[in-house]
Amino acid sequence: MTRLTDDEIIQGLALLAGWERAGDEIVKEYRLGNFRDSVAFVVRLSYEAEAANHHPDLDIRWNKVRVALSTHSEGGVTAKDLDLATAIEALAPTG
Repeated sequence: MTRLTDDEIIQGLALLAGWERAGDEIVKEYRLGNFRDSVAFVVRLSYEAEAANHHPDLDIRWNKVRVALSTHSEGGVTAKDLDLATAIEALAPTG
Protein backbone atom coordinates (compact mmCIF):
# COMPACT_ATOMS: atom_id res chain seq x y z
CA MET A 1 0.00 0.00 0.00
CA THR A 2 1.42 3.39 -0.93
CA ARG A 3 0.91 6.80 0.60
CA LEU A 4 -1.70 8.96 -1.06
CA THR A 5 -0.81 12.27 -2.67
CA ASP A 6 -2.11 15.49 -1.18
CA ASP A 7 -4.71 15.72 -3.94
CA GLU A 8 -5.89 12.15 -3.33
CA ILE A 9 -6.26 12.85 0.39
CA ILE A 10 -8.22 16.03 -0.32
CA GLN A 11 -10.52 14.16 -2.70
CA GLY A 12 -11.06 11.36 -0.18
CA LEU A 13 -11.77 13.72 2.69
CA ALA A 14 -14.34 15.55 0.57
CA LEU A 15 -16.46 12.40 0.85
CA LEU A 16 -16.07 12.13 4.64
CA ALA A 17 -17.99 14.79 6.56
CA GLY A 18 -16.05 16.18 9.51
CA TRP A 19 -12.79 14.38 8.79
CA GLU A 20 -9.70 16.53 8.33
CA ARG A 21 -6.04 16.13 7.76
CA ALA A 22 -3.68 16.70 10.66
CA GLY A 23 -0.10 16.18 9.51
CA ASP A 24 0.40 12.57 8.46
CA GLU A 25 -3.03 11.38 9.63
CA ILE A 26 -6.71 12.01 9.18
CA VAL A 27 -8.84 12.76 12.23
CA LYS A 28 -12.39 13.27 13.39
CA GLU A 29 -13.94 13.97 16.75
CA TYR A 30 -17.33 12.39 17.38
CA ARG A 31 -19.67 13.82 20.03
CA LEU A 32 -21.91 11.31 21.70
CA GLY A 33 -24.50 11.41 24.47
CA ASN A 34 -22.34 10.31 27.40
CA PHE A 35 -19.37 8.17 28.38
CA ARG A 36 -21.24 4.89 27.93
CA ASP A 37 -22.23 5.90 24.38
CA SER A 38 -18.63 6.86 23.64
CA VAL A 39 -17.28 3.51 24.80
CA ALA A 40 -20.01 1.61 22.93
CA PHE A 41 -19.09 3.46 19.73
CA VAL A 42 -15.43 2.53 20.20
CA VAL A 43 -16.37 -1.11 20.72
CA ARG A 44 -18.39 -1.09 17.47
CA LEU A 45 -15.61 0.53 15.49
CA SER A 46 -13.05 -1.86 16.96
CA TYR A 47 -14.71 -4.74 15.09
CA GLU A 48 -14.33 -2.89 11.77
CA ALA A 49 -10.74 -1.98 12.59
CA GLU A 50 -9.83 -5.54 13.54
CA ALA A 51 -11.49 -6.95 10.42
CA ALA A 52 -9.43 -4.52 8.32
CA ASN A 53 -6.28 -5.27 10.34
CA HIS A 54 -5.93 -1.52 10.75
CA HIS A 55 -6.03 0.07 14.16
CA PRO A 56 -6.79 3.74 14.77
CA ASP A 57 -5.47 5.88 17.57
CA LEU A 58 -8.42 6.58 19.86
CA ASP A 59 -8.96 9.17 22.57
CA ILE A 60 -12.11 8.79 24.66
CA ARG A 61 -13.36 11.70 26.75
CA TRP A 62 -16.71 11.77 28.52
CA ASN A 63 -18.92 12.35 25.45
CA LYS A 64 -16.23 12.65 22.77
CA VAL A 65 -14.20 10.16 20.78
CA ARG A 66 -11.29 11.35 18.67
CA VAL A 67 -10.28 8.94 15.93
CA ALA A 68 -6.93 9.32 14.15
CA LEU A 69 -5.94 7.17 11.18
CA SER A 70 -2.55 6.78 9.56
CA THR A 71 -0.73 3.88 7.98
CA HIS A 72 2.42 4.02 10.07
CA SER A 73 4.30 1.52 7.90
CA GLU A 74 3.87 3.92 4.96
CA GLY A 75 4.48 7.10 6.95
CA GLY A 76 1.15 8.72 6.17
CA VAL A 77 -2.35 8.39 4.81
CA THR A 78 -3.21 5.51 2.46
CA ALA A 79 -6.40 4.19 0.92
CA LYS A 80 -6.62 1.87 3.93
CA ASP A 81 -7.19 4.91 6.15
CA LEU A 82 -9.92 6.34 3.94
CA ASP A 83 -11.59 2.93 3.74
CA LEU A 84 -11.65 2.53 7.52
CA ALA A 85 -12.88 6.11 7.98
CA THR A 86 -15.75 5.29 5.61
CA ALA A 87 -16.59 2.18 7.62
CA ILE A 88 -16.49 4.14 10.88
CA GLU A 89 -18.83 6.76 9.42
CA ALA A 90 -21.38 4.01 8.74
CA LEU A 91 -21.30 3.14 12.47
CA ALA A 92 -21.45 6.68 13.80
CA PRO A 93 -24.62 7.71 15.58
CA THR A 94 -26.64 10.37 13.82
CA GLY A 95 -28.53 13.22 15.32
